[in-house]
Amino acid sequence: MLPEDLKAQAFATAREMGISLGELIRESLRNALHAKKGLRDPLIADHAVSYRKGPADVAANHDDYLAGGENDLP
Repeated sequence: MLPEDLKAQAFATAREMGISLGELIRESLRNALHAKKGLRDPLIADHAVSYRKGPADVAANHDDYLAGGENDLP
């Protein structure tokens, strides 16, 4: 049912994780089905948070913003 190379990779991954091949397949299917349903991170789904314009230097000065430093967000 599975191509031999995929089956070998799946067995190796399951062994590394300490679970059975069946459990790996079930978990992989759950993850794929949840992703297909469009279950998303609620913070990212909140357009007020994820689409808001912010300072252009957040990547460079994120520590200052998180600590409430001189570059604090408006």
